[in-house]
Amino acid sequence: MPYHHGDLRRAVLDAALDVIAVDGPSAISLRDLARRAGVSHAAPAHHFKDKAGLLTAIAVEGNELLAESLEQAIAGQCTRLVDLGVRYVRFALDHPGHFAVMYRPDLYHRDAPELIAARERTGKLLRGTVQAIAGDQDARVTQLAAWSAAHGFATLALAGNLDKTIGDQDPTELFRTLADVMFVGRGTIEQ
Repeated sequence: MPYHHGDLRRAVLDAALDVIAVDGPSAISLRDLARRAGVSHAAPAHHFKDKAGLLTAIAVEGNELLAESLEQAIAGQCTRLVDLGVRYVRFALDHPGHFAVMYRPDLYHRDAPELIAARERTGKLLRGTVQAIAGDQDARVTQLAAWSAAHGFATLALAGNLDKTIGDQDPTELFRTLADVMFVGRGTIEQ
């Protein structure tokens, strides 16, 4: 096995994301990831210490990617709750490995400072936007309803449970239609 690797951390993360997207987080083994990356079995532990450390890094990266997507939507004058939900579903479909880990605190070091910061960044974006949209309504209830709809839809789509329903249709467009029906008359920031 080669001693040096161009970017071992990234190679191990990418290999882990591939495994998770196909077989789920329980299939992760640092030894297997080292083999896939072409390095010694101890090399991944140098960067992540243990499996939970690797999954923490994936959860951090996932929250950062989701936050970037939400920031782009908000900067692009996205003023509808439905549009943020579509971003959430698109993120899940584009990053199934991250999505499978991010909401499973039993898998990672939930007290890791970088994870707390990344989750707070994502949470602030979602809460702030929902509060601006909800107005006089209870923002917590609106946020929970929107998150439940987007997360549930994404989870069902990723597991293949919507394949017959969706057919060839773009899942994000189907979600947009569903969310428009669910939140009709709500979910727009008044300009």
